[in-house]
Amino acid sequence: MNFFRGVMGGQTAGPQPSGAETIQKLCDRVASSTLLEDRRDAVRALKSLSKKYRMEVGTQSMDHLINILQTDRSDSEILGYALDTLYNVISNDEEEEQDESEDENAQKQADDLGTQFTETFIQDPEHITLLLTLLEEFDFHVRWPGVKLLTALLKSQGVQVQGIILVSPMGVSRLMDLLADSREVIRNDGLLLLQQLTKGNAAIQKIVAFENAFERLLDIITEEGSSDGGIVVEDCLLLLLNLLKNNSSNQNFFKEGSYIQRMKPWFEVGDDNSGWSAQKVTNLHLMLQLVRVMVSPVNSPGATASCQKCMYQCGLLQQLCTILMATGVPADILTETINTVSEVIRGSQVNQDYFASVNAPSNPPRPAIVVLLMSMVNERQPFVLRCAVLYCFQCFLFKNQKGQGEIVATLLPSTIDANSISAGQLLCGGLFSADSLSNWCAAVALAHTLQDNLTQKEQLLRVQLATSLGKPPVSLLQQCTNILSQGSKVQTRVGLLMLLCTWISNCPIAVTHFLHNQDNVPFLTAQISENLGEDERLVQGLCALLLGICIYYNDNSLENYTKEKLKQLIEKRIGKENFVEKLGFITKHELYSRAALKPQPVFPSPEQMLFDHEFTRLVKELEGLITKAVHKSSEEEKKEEEVKKTLEQHDNIVTQYKELIREQDAQIQELKEKVSSMTTQTEQLQATVSQQQSQIQQHKDQYNILKLKLGKESQSQSSQGDTQVNGLQTEELSQLREELEELRRQQTLLQTQLSEKDALIDSLKSAAKAAEGPAGSGNTELLQELEALKNQVQAHLAEIGHLKAERQELLRRAEAGPSDTAPPTDGSSDAAKAELENRLAAQTAEMEQLKESRSGLEQQLAAATSTAAILQTEKAKLQTEVQESKKEQDDLLMLLADQDQKIHSLKQRLKDLGEMVRKHSLEVKQGHKTSLEVKPDQTFTSLLPSLP
Repeated sequence: MNFFRGVMGGQTAGPQPSGAETIQKLCDRVASSTLLEDRRDAVRALKSLSKKYRMEVGTQSMDHLINILQTDRSDSEILGYALDTLYNVISNDEEEEQDESEDENAQKQADDLGTQFTETFIQDPEHITLLLTLLEEFDFHVRWPGVKLLTALLKSQGVQVQGIILVSPMGVSRLMDLLADSREVIRNDGLLLLQQLTKGNAAIQKIVAFENAFERLLDIITEEGSSDGGIVVEDCLLLLLNLLKNNSSNQNFFKEGSYIQRMKPWFEVGDDNSGWSAQKVTNLHLMLQLVRVMVSPVNSPGATASCQKCMYQCGLLQQLCTILMATGVPADILTETINTVSEVIRGSQVNQDYFASVNAPSNPPRPAIVVLLMSMVNERQPFVLRCAVLYCFQCFLFKNQKGQGEIVATLLPSTIDANSISAGQLLCGGLFSADSLSNWCAAVALAHTLQDNLTQKEQLLRVQLATSLGKPPVSLLQQCTNILSQGSKVQTRVGLLMLLCTWISNCPIAVTHFLHNQDNVPFLTAQISENLGEDERLVQGLCALLLGICIYYNDNSLENYTKEKLKQLIEKRIGKENFVEKLGFITKHELYSRAALKPQPVFPSPEQMLFDHEFTRLVKELEGLITKAVHKSSEEEKKEEEVKKTLEQHDNIVTQYKELIREQDAQIQELKEKVSSMTTQTEQLQATVSQQQSQIQQHKDQYNILKLKLGKESQSQSSQGDTQVNGLQTEELSQLREELEELRRQQTLLQTQLSEKDALIDSLKSAAKAAEGPAGSGNTELLQELEALKNQVQAHLAEIGHLKAERQELLRRAEAGPSDTAPPTDGSSDAAKAELENRLAAQTAEMEQLKESRSGLEQQLAAATSTAAILQTEKAKLQTEVQESKKEQDDLLMLLADQDQKIHSLKQRLKDLGEMVRKHSLEVKQGHKTSLEVKPDQTFTSLLPSLP
């Protein structure tokens, strides 16, 4: 222990060891001591020396300290000492405080020392993983120094440490747990750690956002008092800015999570806004920046528009306008609020309309736009505030033709109100005031009222100004050129030239008005041709641009200033090469590229306020066109005009074709509807066919059952002897009755089949009608043949119905006739049966003819519908159904033939029996041809009891 007393300042005899020697001994003690208390005391001694002997402690003890972190995990006290020691040798915070009075070299050496130790520590990525594991310890003496050490590492080597944490399992999630720590000091330092962690790394920003960072940070801001909170609120807002700036994924997540709505209470201010603390100003400034990040012009248009819509719907825009019109708000907060409102309304018609309706709380009430413009043209207002008002006015008019028209209308003679101050009057007053900055701002503001709006460019030509008493009024265009020619300040002339270029570009009427003044062209050529100083080169370039616009958009309505004459004038007075060189002065100016970066006018000083963002876009668009127009000869222009006329003709032809295509689309739509209806009809027919097929199958099953029964009865009859002749006759008569019933069913089935053929013919007829357009006269003949075939089928159907009625009448009489009816004779029975057979045979022959006719019709239909590709599939289906119907009909005819053969065999058996039919019985004579004929007044039922 005497050794530690010497280290800690105890009185010892002999010479005192140097700092390096002491640190070496302590490091040896840490490495070799087996007792935990000895190692703990040695590490505590290193901690006390680490600030004074930073280099020695860092060089000699870093490996030992890392080993302590790995091996002595069970003792939180030694872990805390080791982490504090590492923090002291890596961090530059203390050095920064001490080096405030030292030279820059000492500060640079301290920074280099911290960077060197950081690189040594992160050479092994496992050291960062070990540190992340230690952060899971809840002990305050371990967690807090671990947070500080990791923050110092991120400050020194942020990119490398971010990469290690990103690939570490659950690395970011462990750090997010710091925000939930109940100890405020750890939570607050955790905020600082996350700020360093999320700088410039989109992947980590996304992970932190999806770890519910937005919810936690907004809760902390609310708990700390929102804008009235302290430094913790500022840290939360800085972290939110890191997560959202230039990160479209997080911005969308913030919007979709309804976090924009939670920002509204931040901007609630009272009536008394005096005495704001510096922290509140800082907090509110960061809150406004957070709103601007969500609606920044550099974001994608779709994301910006959705955020603007959300801010209007939740009332955030209304709250910002309240701050805008409130009294006592600090100047920097008011400036930032104006910039924020500008970007919230930029390009959003709904938000722009709302902003136009906002009135200032004055007596009488004035529109907020008028109040802001009064500040812009007031030279006593701060420069940054005037720039913010100009930006707000530009955003109000961006893609807002309605607002542009309202501003221009305040300048027209019919709408001027002498008792109130309008926006147009303020702009004209600023345009012609003695303050060059007001001239420039007013000129740029007027240029934005004309941006991409041909109607307002023509309307502004009507504006007349009264310059002095007793003199006639002059137009606004003429007054601008008059001031330009008077040789005012460069800033004023630049603003007026930008206004004139914007005004007459793409507006031939304005070009004509400008050229109508005989002094304008000579003034421009004189300005361009002179060899002026460096300050005047920009003015020369703008004059060349203005003259080039007069050439490019010239409609040759003035004889003295046609395109050709202006080009000749340039060639004689200036020279084409010199003209193009002067035109290039604009884009070569150092302030041009700065203004082209973003829409917001941000300038270090009023003297550098020369270019407008929208004007840089106009220059970029017109510079090449004007150069080509100046170098073109008259012949090339004629050719170009011819090409334009040809293109116009082509455009007309394309328009005609587009109309034709629209008509054809309509026709195609109608045909599609027809095809749809035909498809529906086909489906219905298919359903009907399926139903009929099921009925046919039922009939076939019934027929098979009857055939089976008949076979069994025949076997039974052959097995009986001559003694059972009377019984056989009775059974055979029953069979005859059943076969007659079967004939009736078959006749019904035949009628059903004929009905199907009729439906088939109707469908073929409709198909022929659909193909009538491309088929021509051939389809007319086909329709006639179809009609004739249909008439034949109807006649056959009527005949079959007649036969059916006769057979039913015979059956009725056979079943209901009296028992004493006279027996029929063989001749009458045979005659009736023969007549029935003849009719059936004739019907069969006619059906064969129908099949042949149908086959011919199918061939004709195949030829006629070859040009109607749309109906080919439908026709194929119909042909398949016809073939199936034909097969089924052949089967039915075969069945009828079998029935006829069976009837004939039955008659032959009656003849073979040789029985004489007496009264109330059938009389059969031998040696005669057997035929069965039933008289109209007899039935089979009345004949059955007469059999012996």
